[in-house]
Amino acid sequence: MRTLIVNGEEHRVDSADLAALLSALGYEGPWLATAVNGRIVHKPDRAREMLRDGDRIEILSPMEGG
Repeated sequence: MRTLIVNGEEHRVDSADLAALLSALGYEGPWLATAVNGRIVHKPDRAREMLRDGDRIEILSPMEGG
């Protein structure tokens, strides 16, 4: 179990990599933008981006509405 900061909120997760974290938190779609500790992680690299306790994750997704 890891403690991560995701979009400013603490989460305790079992996810070992960024792709698994996105799935566990319900983020889907090709339009997501992600960063780990301030470094952008592109979609093809998310499954190889191993997460460590205390990492700071930013997930940006488009908002619906007007």
